[in-house]
Amino acid sequence: MSGGQLPTGLWMDAQLNVLTSRALPFYFLQKGNHGSGLVLVKVNGLQGRAKVFIQERNFMEDRLEWMNPFEGQESVEEKEADAYIQRAIQRDPDLWAIEVECETMNNPLADAGP
Repeated sequence: MSGGQLPTGLWMDAQLNVLTSRALPFYFLQKGNHGSGLVLVKVNGLQGRAKVFIQERNFMEDRLEWMNPFEGQESVEEKEADAYIQRAIQRDPDLWAIEVECETMNNPLADAGP
């Protein structure tokens, strides 16, 4: 974690309050490292499709950014998203992973900044 960045657990608590205030259902797929884990968001569009957004570090600008691990695909079948998430959790046990139900399939955490 770079200087001045909130621990991931505290940042997630704040974001979950925002999701609750917006009446967006969510649940944890995995709780990661409280101090420095990255975040993965699965947005379930409730029609059998999903989008996945994962944080990655932009070292040139020393900040976190959201990326779509399925380049060139706007959304994927939910089972494909779930398989990717399981592999990501196995690779990175510190990863925070949540699922949000949102028919618009926008990343509800993107505006908050990682």
